[in-house]
Amino acid sequence: MTASTPLIVTFAVYLFATIAIGFYAWYSTRTFDDYILGGRSLGSYVTAMSAGASDMSGWLLMGLPGALYVGGASEAWIVIGLILGAWANWRYVAGPLRVYTERTNNSLTLPDYFTHRFADDKRILRVFSAVIILLFFAVYCASGIVAGARLFESTFGVPYAQAIWYGAAATILYTLIGGFLAVSWTDTVQATLMLFALILTPIMVIVGNGGFDSSLAVIEQVDPKRLEWVGTGGVIAIISSMAWGLGYVGQPHILARFMAADSVKSIPAARRIGMAWMIICLTGSIAVGFFGIAWFGANPTFAGEVNDNSERVFILLAQQLFNPWIAGILLSAILAAVMSTLSCQLLVCSSALTEDFYRGFLRKSAGSKELVWVGRTTVLIVALIAIAIASDPDSRVLGLVSYAWAGFGAAFGPVILLSLYWKRVNRNGALAGMVVGTLTVVLWKQSGSALYEMIPGFIAATIAIVAVSLLTRGPSAQVQATHEEVMKELRTTGY
Repeated sequence: MTASTPLIVTFAVYLFATIAIGFYAWYSTRTFDDYILGGRSLGSYVTAMSAGASDMSGWLLMGLPGALYVGGASEAWIVIGLILGAWANWRYVAGPLRVYTERTNNSLTLPDYFTHRFADDKRILRVFSAVIILLFFAVYCASGIVAGARLFESTFGVPYAQAIWYGAAATILYTLIGGFLAVSWTDTVQATLMLFALILTPIMVIVGNGGFDSSLAVIEQVDPKRLEWVGTGGVIAIISSMAWGLGYVGQPHILARFMAADSVKSIPAARRIGMAWMIICLTGSIAVGFFGIAWFGANPTFAGEVNDNSERVFILLAQQLFNPWIAGILLSAILAAVMSTLSCQLLVCSSALTEDFYRGFLRKSAGSKELVWVGRTTVLIVALIAIAIASDPDSRVLGLVSYAWAGFGAAFGPVILLSLYWKRVNRNGALAGMVVGTLTVVLWKQSGSALYEMIPGFIAATIAIVAVSLLTRGPSAQVQATHEEVMKELRTTGY
């Protein structure tokens, strides 16, 4: 298909605006701390919106609606799990991590935090955790590039092989230039755009179907099983879907937003803003996919493309229900979702390579300007690797996200939780948890089991951490003293 002028104009304006923000952030980026963590200067609103936008990647507008379109109401359990997991992450991890990372030598990255939290002089945790970040983020970044490619492919009619470059180019550019501040500021704009799209589109789909009751009647005619809350996978499928919430505590790109807050006192307000945004967006997303069943059921002449690839349901609804100008804005929301998550993932990978490998092992005396430029170079390298992974035209957004999400959740989640709340955990336990969690996810994925690999991975990692920590020498008195100081500071702030 050939894109209309309104679509081209709206996309061009949006892309120009994000790149302009990147250049503006360039002038506010003076040090490597600024480039990687924004100088820990984010207020409540930006912290909340940036965390939300970096969390909800292209899967929010493509993968999740596509899953609801195919599976019906039974796929909504994932949303319940995510909401519960996100709230727990804000409530029990955000504040303690913000305080702990500042107390542990002003840690800028998770590997840096692990190194100082566990007094790992041999830097084993730094290396292994950085490798995990690069491994799973390569897959996660690829999911964003696939989502962007699908958008350009469907909207502008370009071949997939070209579309993957178009979808990634702007994101790479403003991340390369502006670093963390550019990513956080654009996340705020992108989160607002996503919110608008996911309020308006479901309403128009329901209205276009003749109302709520009429929509349900059509869905029942198309496939009554899509109205059932328990699908063909039964209880295991429900447990697997809700287990997505476990993954929040281990996601480096989300945890980085907590670390960048200007103060632990900003966290409660950010939690309220972030959770409200998340609930509205997730509700809108599942409504798009679910009521899209009714729209395409009542309009079968339009159903061919969505049946070939269900992850295009939002794109096709936007094109068919709205005039081209509004459709262009709504489709820009997909690009916003893709860019917001991809950019912060690229930045986390860059920080791991720069802070944890380059400065950690190669150039300990590297200056701030040198590190910023190394960081920019590594953004480009990681992006090219992700593009190579995404080059398979049969790639699906939700599948890639699911694997990476489980990997981070199992490898880092138990370590993060226990490092914040259990002073007896030590370096050996943390390392055992990372190794066991990662291997369990990888091996379980290969087994073909219906149970989401997050669950056995998280459980196995927790057991490994506790067992090894108890069987080996405990942390030093200094490490335990730091833990007590952090707990005391949190109690004075209401945590």
